[in-house]
Amino acid sequence: AELIDSVLDVVRKEAESCDCLQGFQITHSLGGGTGSGMGTLLISKVREEYPDRIMCTFSVFPSPKVSDTVVEPYNATLSVHQLVENADEVMCIDNEALYDICFRTLKLTTPTYGDLNHLVAAVMSGITCCLRFPGQLNSDLRKLAVNLIPFPRLHFFLVGFAPLTSRGSQQYRALTVPELTQQMFDAKNMMAASDPRHGRYLTASAMFRGKMSTKEVDEQMLNVQNKNSSYFVEWIPNNIKSSVCDIPPKGMKMSTTFIGNSTAIQEMFKRVSEQFTAM
Repeated sequence: AELIDSVLDVVRKEAESCDCLQGFQITHSLGGGTGSGMGTLLISKVREEYPDRIMCTFSVFPSPKVSDTVVEPYNATLSVHQLVENADEVMCIDNEALYDICFRTLKLTTPTYGDLNHLVAAVMSGITCCLRFPGQLNSDLRKLAVNLIPFPRLHFFLVGFAPLTSRGSQQYRALTVPELTQQMFDAKNMMAASDPRHGRYLTASAMFRGKMSTKEVDEQMLNVQNKNSSYFVEWIPNNIKSSVCDIPPKGMKMSTTFIGNSTAIQEMFKRVSEQFTAM
């Protein structure tokens, strides 16, 4: 708490040098003390100072099996409360799910934190690419919030990325929009330990990058909604928002970032609450 003033000072200096401040992205974990305590304090202070800016957090939830701290459920429960109140968009990430992606999809035998960070960085980059590069169909953090959040408190999202590549290995096969779409909605692709097949999507957002036509993207999105209509709630029509940015990530021809607001996210909260009760 004694650090918070100096941090806010830095934030203020940065904000003053902006032309048009979009919002804040905060990365923290909810298991430890710093991320949950200092992180949520920072969020609420920044919220006080910039109430009209988007607050977007990338929160690493405690994993189901791997646990570093004994009091993880306490830290997580207390900080989730803060996130519900003070954040606009919370991307739920889970170390164990990231490890699974590294083992299963990337076939890495000993994934390091660097490999996990590489996955999260891909998503972060995908979310902000429309702010940084020109595109045919732009989106920003605010448009994302408007399109993804049907009820103000339901702003905990599952995130995914396609094509999943490990660091250093470049993509050799040319990907198509249908392939990306299929991989993007795959449950193995989610960076949180909850299975979207156990719930339904309220809304979802797909951010494509690379040379492709918006028509193709729209067709695929429509296709997904028609084929898997049982996975989408029927009271929100056209619930997938898509955006297209012209510049692909370094070393890839095209890529896509997926953000879903699914009811399956309750698995994460249930798990934390069970551990909380057990203590």
